[in-house]
Amino acid sequence: MIDIHSHILPGVDDGAKSIEDSLEMARMAVSEGIHKIIATPHHMNGKYENRKQDIIHRVADLNAALKAEAVPLDVLPGQETRIYGEILKDYELEEIITLNDGGKFLFIELPSAHVPRYTEQLLSDIQFERLTPIIVHPERNQELIQNPDLLYKFVNNGTLTQVTAASVSGAFGKNIQKFSMQLIESNQTHFISSDAHNITSRSFKMNEAFDVIEKKFSVDYVDLFLANAELLVEGKTVYKEVPEKIKKKKFLGIF
Repeated sequence: MIDIHSHILPGVDDGAKSIEDSLEMARMAVSEGIHKIIATPHHMNGKYENRKQDIIHRVADLNAALKAEAVPLDVLPGQETRIYGEILKDYELEEIITLNDGGKFLFIELPSAHVPRYTEQLLSDIQFERLTPIIVHPERNQELIQNPDLLYKFVNNGTLTQVTAASVSGAFGKNIQKFSMQLIESNQTHFISSDAHNITSRSFKMNEAFDVIEKKFSVDYVDLFLANAELLVEGKTVYKEVPEKIKKKKFLGIF
């Protein structure tokens, strides 16, 4: 199994605080069946900045530590960049790194409460540069929950999305779990990954999520998500079905 979203690099954001934390996370990842993991530290979110070359060096250091401890996990470089207007300019300046530094897939994080007005245009501009934007954890964005047609528009125009395993398993509550299921059912998400920050409050939950998906949908959905993570790491085109709009059901004034 490949996990494309994690905060396993030590001391760079709100994930692992030390190399010991990173090693603990790595051992837990291996116990879940994960053999490759992309380290995606926060970047430009108002609190943390982690630029491409620093990430590459830190990933190399972590892989050396894992090898020394005989932990069979391969860490790949990535970045979770909060959306901002100069992303493409900074990509040209080599401050932004694509997933696995493959020059194809780019994580985009939206603010938790809203979607900036320039989002649609920027996602289009990113694709014009032959990059594929992947919106991370859209199921936790309040505006997208209230207005799911907005995400449908992004996905229909070529943007991919990644839902968090803990959202699927219910760790973020029933509403977020329900929206996650709707995104899966409507072909509006393409990856399930952990967004793991530690081994306690924000752990991997990948197997738990895939169990839920298999029971609610089928093993074919699990296979698709597993395959897409491998295709992403290899820099290949991922599987995607034609997205459908989510049908909103009003109940006592609540969507």
